[in-house]
Amino acid sequence: MSIQRRSLLQALAATPVALPALTGASASLASRSSAAASIAPKQANTHQVKDFGAKGDGKTLDTKAIQAAIDAAAQTKGTVLFDGGAYRTGALFLKAGMTFKVDQGVRLLGSQNIDDYPMLPTRIAGIEMTWPAALINVYKERDVKLTGDGIIDGDGKVFWDSYWAKRREYDPKGIRWAADYDCRRPRLIQLFEADNVRIENLSMYRSGFWTVHICYSQNIEVYNVIIRNNEGGRGPSTDGIDIDSSRKVLVEKADITCNDDALCMKAGRDADGLRVARPTEDIVIRDCVVRDAAAGVTFGSETSGGFRNIKVSNIKVYHPTPVGILFKSAQTRGGNISGIEISDIFTQDVPTVMRVNLNWYPAYSYAKIPDGIKEYPDYWKTLSTPVPKQKGIPQLSDVYIHDVKAVGGKTAFEISAYPEKPLKNFRFERLHLDTWAAGSIANADNFTFNDVTILSLDGKTVDVKQSTNIRGL
Repeated sequence: MSIQRRSLLQALAATPVALPALTGASASLASRSSAAASIAPKQANTHQVKDFGAKGDGKTLDTKAIQAAIDAAAQTKGTVLFDGGAYRTGALFLKAGMTFKVDQGVRLLGSQNIDDYPMLPTRIAGIEMTWPAALINVYKERDVKLTGDGIIDGDGKVFWDSYWAKRREYDPKGIRWAADYDCRRPRLIQLFEADNVRIENLSMYRSGFWTVHICYSQNIEVYNVIIRNNEGGRGPSTDGIDIDSSRKVLVEKADITCNDDALCMKAGRDADGLRVARPTEDIVIRDCVVRDAAAGVTFGSETSGGFRNIKVSNIKVYHPTPVGILFKSAQTRGGNISGIEISDIFTQDVPTVMRVNLNWYPAYSYAKIPDGIKEYPDYWKTLSTPVPKQKGIPQLSDVYIHDVKAVGGKTAFEISAYPEKPLKNFRFERLHLDTWAAGSIANADNFTFNDVTILSLDGKTVDVKQSTNIRGL
């Protein structure tokens, strides 16, 4: 099967599609979740999971039956279908040439037993290591479509609780940085070394860890998805969509509520990320809504492989999200970030409109094994491998940000880097920021501001420190 795709060049040129009114989002969710279960009609070259023994009662583990249907569909380049119902399952592995269709009235429920997610070589949180498979995997496959108006629900609270238990154990020992790696939790969807994959129209709930992880992949489209990870709690590290050392990716019309980064670019962490040295490049993200997250659009903190040629446009970010546009890294990450264009951003009651923090979250970013711990896994050594300072400080340059409107914010800019490697060649145009304070910029060179209005309460302009060639403020 050959999936019909628009090229990235077409995506760059296309006119953005207007988002639906916010008032319709909750109604849309309600209609998806409460739709009456219906029997999917028999169609040519389709494979109904109940024909392979799936029960769909929300209790029986249907993994083997669903996987059997997937394997059969792969043989015929066909489509997997579900009758209406709730299907409890562990990790599933989609195959080349097939379509996996989760229709309205169907809910896939992730198993709460971590043993139902087999360990696989992958990259997680910036380093290569073995990790549990995701609920849905496109693992070293191509030409796959994941579609439908139904729900994929990780049912992840048991994994959230295990993470917080690990944090309570690790934080007092000074190894907070290890908790994310030692507490193994399943992602909802993983694309790993995948090519030509489209994810569309689905609603995704309660991921145990990241929701959609696109790693070492290319020619990927994510279209018209809803992500809701704060149902029944606030799931830690439940990123929305992570694009990780991948290329030619289009994300369009995502509506996201999560408890970490919503739309995030990643490219490896520290010594291991610098070893792999694979950038995230040729990315288009547009026409999205972020309702609750750690930030609207995030670059980092995994920056080691670098980012280039990334276009982000028409993003709406709402309270309680604390930051609209975020660049974050650390002095051990390294990487070159350039060729970034961010436009048509609207933030409402978001405290900080734009932040650049290259010394982000030291307790997590800088791994040091305490002297009293003598036995530990190999990946602890990977995480704690020193990075020379000349390689560790990332370089940000050639960033163009325009047509941004902020209402009800606290600070317009919180931007800083390192004196020995300042931020270079940032251009800001047509910004209208209604914030309490203008904020500050430090360690910058060649920043240009044109048609920028900051309505700070005290009337003060941006506090510029240790910077050169700042024009237009």
